[in-house]
Amino acid sequence: MESAKPLPSAGHAEVRVVAASPEAARRIAEVLRRCFAADEQRSYPAGIEGGTRLHLTVDTTRPAEPARSWLEASRPPDNDHPHTDEV
Repeated sequence: MESAKPLPSAGHAEVRVVAASPEAARRIAEVLRRCFAADEQRSYPAGIEGGTRLHLTVDTTRPAEPARSWLEASRPPDNDHPHTDEV
């Protein structure tokens, strides 16, 4: 179990990507940066056959298209509960 870490500041989200290759993780980071302002990514070995873990922080208060239109149109359901594997 992961140790308790402070939450990101308001309007920001911590994103963790685990991929089979560094290139696949970078592609995901690139897509996120096209949608949101983001800090520099940090990558680490994933501990599995050449896998990569990539961490970055996105600023959801500064969305770009297409995230802006998606965020404006989306509304969370009244019964918004985490999935069974989420905390």
